[in-house]
Amino acid sequence: MLRIILKVVFIIVCIAVSILVLMQEGKSAGLGAISGAAETYWGKNKGRSMEGNLVKITTWLAVAFFVLAIVLNISRI
Repeated sequence: MLRIILKVVFIIVCIAVSILVLMQEGKSAGLGAISGAAETYWGKNKGRSMEGNLVKITTWLAVAFFVLAIVLNISRI
């Protein structure tokens, strides 16, 4: 029963990670990075912005993905 619950949670985490990765902006700043245009208000406060929150949530979900993958694999043995 616990294995089924873990599989369902694993599938939900997989879908959530996929969606969050697709929602994030690219890391390349283009030619603006050469002239220093990347140092804007949003660039300095990225940790407090929505993009920063998406990165944090993606990181936690990725950790959950790996932990669940390991637990499901070990419990199969």
